[in-house]
Amino acid sequence: MLGIKHRSVSISGKRQLMKILVTDSIALQGIDILRQHAEVDVKKGITPAGLRSIIGDYEALVVRSQTEVTSDIIEAAEKLQVIGRAGVGVDNIDVDAATRHGIIVVNSPEGNIVSTAEHTIAMLLSLARRIPQAHGLLHAGIWSKELKGVEIRNKVLGIIGLGHVGTEVAEMARGLRMEIIAYDPMISESRAEKLGVQLVELETLLKTADFITMHVPLNASTRGLIGHSQLKLVKPTAMLINCARGGILDEKALYDALNQGKLAGAALDVYSKEPAQDNILLQSDKVITTPHLAAATFEAEASASIDIAEQVVAVLQGQPPKTPVNAPMIPAEAMSILGPYIQVGTTIGRIAVQLLEGHPNSLTIRYQGDIAREDTSPVKVAVLAGLLDGMTEERVNMVNADIIADSRGLNVIEQKEATCENYANMLTMEVNTKAGKTLVAGSSLRGRTHLTRVGDYWLEIEPTGSYMVFTEHKDRPGMIGIVGTIIGDADINISQMQVSRGVHRGGGAMMVFCLDDPMTEECYQQMRAIPDIYKVLIVRLNK
Repeated sequence: MLGIKHRSVSISGKRQLMKILVTDSIALQGIDILRQHAEVDVKKGITPAGLRSIIGDYEALVVRSQTEVTSDIIEAAEKLQVIGRAGVGVDNIDVDAATRHGIIVVNSPEGNIVSTAEHTIAMLLSLARRIPQAHGLLHAGIWSKELKGVEIRNKVLGIIGLGHVGTEVAEMARGLRMEIIAYDPMISESRAEKLGVQLVELETLLKTADFITMHVPLNASTRGLIGHSQLKLVKPTAMLINCARGGILDEKALYDALNQGKLAGAALDVYSKEPAQDNILLQSDKVITTPHLAAATFEAEASASIDIAEQVVAVLQGQPPKTPVNAPMIPAEAMSILGPYIQVGTTIGRIAVQLLEGHPNSLTIRYQGDIAREDTSPVKVAVLAGLLDGMTEERVNMVNADIIADSRGLNVIEQKEATCENYANMLTMEVNTKAGKTLVAGSSLRGRTHLTRVGDYWLEIEPTGSYMVFTEHKDRPGMIGIVGTIIGDADINISQMQVSRGVHRGGGAMMVFCLDDPMTEECYQQMRAIPDIYKVLIVRLNK
């Protein structure tokens, strides 16, 4: 986690005016705020090499989506304390590298919600009434009445991702008298009901919707979310809109679906590679395109620039920012105790979300030992981040952890016990769903995260490698050898392994394997076919 670096002072003893570099276009209102507190240089369009050569002179960097802030640039940023993203998405910033270098990344997630939602609705209406095509024909001197459109009233709008923007789109579409369905595994039914939205599975949404719009972040789980197999499910009269992130949609698959008449039209504001001058979809007359303009309104730019300027100034003055992306700031005196358990929290959260069945509706976090005497908010955030990360539009942080959990209908309960029977400290999380409860616990031993309990089974294993395999089975001779042989025959290396059993021999037991390589589908099916193995679960440790 991050602390604030000390500001430098001049030789004369006076505080040296810090330097802020702005490399993309932001509204003047934000520039004015920055200039009240620091020396500001604006270098729009600077090359990566140019940025790398000068970044070492600056304490803050402000960007939008054009500037790529890579690990090489961060490595050269010796003085950098904060990177401000005037907007939502931070996929152009190497956040992990920034975190490793103690640089706080802040964004402005709320400034462009309305603008992006309005652009989505504008694209939807343009598709429905074929407005750009009619405009083009008339400008070409062709008066055509053949471009018949469709009404959107009573049509089904399918929203993939019901975060801030998706929710705003739903509210606007309801005013247009559309029927709204949505797919979002992390939104509770009660929350959806309040929004007047019916939650469905992705397959159902694709088969049912007349218009489909995407509002999810771009990450490992959403990249290529809509591809050939998904587009085969949609109605041939359906139309698709993407004002979220390029890469969520397989552009070649979309092009093929449009050409083959499997989809009536598409409207895109974002692309897998930008600028999108050579994009194959620009060749289709069924596609409406805009050059990443969803957030490009005077109001959104002003709001985002003011917000990000105020946060950058706050960080440089040693104050906590409103919306940090990568981490909350922890007092140094608490770091020695809480620091290891932030990693424990992230790890057990990431494991738990892959073990549970169904949507989480409540989470109990129990702190035992010395950590229970501290302000455990950063640890709570780490648990929530592990549980929710990749399923929300923004990273979970100190400011928004409770808000995000609440928006997903997740009731979070914290319990503290000053003593711990088996360890100096232990962190336990219990997630409840309609299908039951999932309990995962961990501790820090010699500064390293160890898994100490899963369900009713006590363990002591360090989650290493890339994957873990959990099996629940009958405790009988030969089980370890059978499973180990399957893994070994697939040339998969086992870095660690442990068995935990219930009270009596012959009862239930659990095996845990840490693997250096991915588990193959063939191995998985072979394990499931073993007599007396009740369950096989695979967990990916790295995002």
